Amino acid sequence: MSNAEPTGVPDETGKNPVSETLELGTPPPKPLWRRRNWIIAALLLILVITASRFSNRDPAIEYETATAVRDDLLIYVTATGALEPTNQVEVGIEVSGTIATVEVDFNDQIEAGQVLARLDTAKLAARVLQARATLESARARLLTAQARSTEASNEYARLQEVRELSGGRVPSRSDLDRAQATLLTAQADETASKAAIAEAEALLEVNETDLSRATIKAPISGVVLDRKVDPGQTVAASLQTPVLFTLAEDLQQMELHVDVDEADVGRVVAGQAATFSVDAYPTRDFPASIKEVRFAPKTVEGVVTYETLLTVDNSDLALRPGMTATADILVERLTDVLQVPNAALRFTPLPENSADGESERPGRNKVPSGDRVWRLDNGKPVAIPVVVGASDGQRTEITEGELDLETPLIIKRLPLRQ
Repeated sequence: MSNAEPTGVPDETGKNPVSETLELGTPPPKPLWRRRNWIIAALLLILVITASRFSNRDPAIEYETATAVRDDLLIYVTATGALEPTNQVEVGIEVSGTIATVEVDFNDQIEAGQVLARLDTAKLAARVLQARATLESARARLLTAQARSTEASNEYARLQEVRELSGGRVPSRSDLDRAQATLLTAQADETASKAAIAEAEALLEVNETDLSRATIKAPISGVVLDRKVDPGQTVAASLQTPVLFTLAEDLQQMELHVDVDEADVGRVVAGQAATFSVDAYPTRDFPASIKEVRFAPKTVEGVVTYETLLTVDNSDLALRPGMTATADILVERLTDVLQVPNAALRFTPLPENSADGESERPGRNKVPSGDRVWRLDNGKPVAIPVVVGASDGQRTEITEGELDLETPLIIKRLPLRQ
């Protein structure tokens, strides 16, 4: 055996004498799950670093733009109302009775004086006969009273003559006074008879008028809009006049009654042109013109309006009374003016610390409306001070400002792309 001491240095064979002496083996390999965890952690670290770099990068902001235009600007005032005939008449009756016949119906064309309906006239005719008889009786009583008055007058004159011839001895004073009283009574009866005749004539006239009014006639030529009576129906005119028919004089000419807001009424005057539409013809615009702007206000739920009348040509009879209409009244025409979209005046850039993806909203950090518009300069909004004029609700006139027709104006911010 060799007396050499074992050392920890491998010999020529590559073995470690110390390990062999101590009978120590090689260390075991590391578990597979630990190496997998290190790989996953490294990948997560790479993803976090990459996301952080992309999150710190400012996304490009895009805007929708439009340019100013030079064109005519038409200013309208909008109001709503209803169509009505130019002359509408409600036909009633002033006497009570039973409807015998109705001689017209809805939509019938009529002429002035045409019979519309008739009452049963039996009672009215009887009243006329009674009034005539009363008149004849009063006239007969007048003749009697006149005869008595003449007789009393002659007797009184005779007694006066006798008294003069007798030197006042006959007749006696009492006989003369009695004759005078008889004369005055006869004269009073004559006057009363004349008054009775006048009363009887008036009563006859009233009954004849009632009889004539039992026949209901059209006061105008036109069309029957409404009929509210049928044969056999009883009408009572004691408290108020019942309305039996509603007539329109001429539907070829109509009126549109609209309510103009108090803020706009100062710009609406007679003679201005207008157009209107109705629900029955949604694709058609009808022409009209202002006829009258009434001074009397109408207040509904605190809103003050003024009734305005427009004349309407309805030659084709397409329009009907009562239709609801929306009218656009042309109150001002500006020729060849510079104008911008109203959206450009409403646009306001967001503050720099606003959250990404949030778009502009009218009113947020907003300067007074019409004070400025915004153009793009290197991708950033730059304000252009302007002075605004009239507006039609979509475009506004620019009276002052450094604008030209080629300047792109921002109207809204587009959503950020993901």
